Amino acid sequence: MQLQTHTAMLLYRVFIWLYPKIAYLLGYWNRKAALWHRGRKGSFEKLAAAFQNNTQPVTWVHCASLGEFEQGLPVLEAIKKTYPDHILLLTFFSPSGYEVRKDYPGIDHIFYLPMDSPSNARQFFTIVKPSLILFIKYEFWYYYLQEASKRNIPLLLVSGVFRKQQAFFAWYGSFERRILSFFTYLFVQDQRSANLLQTIGMQNKVMVCGDTRFDRVIEIAARFQPIAAIDYFCRNDATLVAGSTWTEDDEELDHFANTNPGLKFIIVPHEIEEERLQECLTLYKRSMLFSDYEKALAKGSVIAEGMHVLIIDNVGMLSRLYRYATVCYVGGGFGGEGVHNILEAVVYTKPVVFGPVFDKYIEATELLDKDGAFCIEDALELEELLTELFTQKEVRDEAAAIAAEYIVGKSGATKRVMAYIQENRLLTS
Repeated sequence: MQLQTHTAMLLYRVFIWLYPKIAYLLGYWNRKAALWHRGRKGSFEKLAAAFQNNTQPVTWVHCASLGEFEQGLPVLEAIKKTYPDHILLLTFFSPSGYEVRKDYPGIDHIFYLPMDSPSNARQFFTIVKPSLILFIKYEFWYYYLQEASKRNIPLLLVSGVFRKQQAFFAWYGSFERRILSFFTYLFVQDQRSANLLQTIGMQNKVMVCGDTRFDRVIEIAARFQPIAAIDYFCRNDATLVAGSTWTEDDEELDHFANTNPGLKFIIVPHEIEEERLQECLTLYKRSMLFSDYEKALAKGSVIAEGMHVLIIDNVGMLSRLYRYATVCYVGGGFGGEGVHNILEAVVYTKPVVFGPVFDKYIEATELLDKDGAFCIEDALELEELLTELFTQKEVRDEAAAIAAEYIVGKSGATKRVMAYIQENRLLTS
């Protein structure tokens, strides 16, 4: 067992040593890798400048990327509302989170997390001096977590989800289990995760809390603000909104869109690099970029006759766009990582369709079991299903009713996390 731990530790050290160097090399032709590397330059100088005169308690929240930020935001906002004098520090690992949310209002400081190492962890804690730490869903950086444990700082995992295939539960997973031992408490999404943690002796510091994403999407829907250009484009016509699509998704959808000019389509690619946008414009024959459409409307220019597909070429609108849908398609289900966030669509009580890779996502499985969502295997099956959904209102209404009940029943995780923080006096006002 000790040999396994030492071997895993050695591999981890090699990984954290190599990762920045690989990112640097990839940065010559990969924009995301370049942002990752450049964003960490001078990290400790920036942190020191931000915290040099701070005398207030600090809550540090870490998110891997944008999805985890959206997931953790209800807790961040609840902490800020309950403890307005406390400082909120948010860190990201990925550029796709940091670059989009680096100026998010209401959060005091937002930084990239310096790469994990013993010296970096010590320096980070010496500068920031956090009173409470929350990691959202996953990312387990050994030295940061170990340093929190050494300094007796409360460390919580929020909306965690665990699967039997993970190393934590394998015979060789002693190093990974040691990482989990650093947490003070783990809030998990489902009973399955709690049961798995119980098998490795963590039953006394785990709670089935639910997923804070439900609270987040409910809040977004309640704050909905119309988008003038989208209002004009849809004009109450039957509309399909396809969110977070990859090439594989668009190749499944394009024939249906091209052969149904009487419907409106809003396509939201997961990546909006120029090459990807041009690919969408090629696949969808009567299409236009949203930025061009918006400019044409502002100038009073004539829109090409028959144009019925909008390609969204910005970030941040998707959670509102689902509101305009008659039917929603959520991308990612034809790729290795699986379907993207279906809750952003489900919260508007619309029928939701996605591809066959969804087994990692509890909400997708549960909604399929309840007949509140639809899974398709290929383009032919997709076209048959979409035809049914667009022509049979009763089928749409039945799925919508199931979705509404599901969303409401799953809310409340944020209140449970905050109750634990307050009952255990992890922060004081």
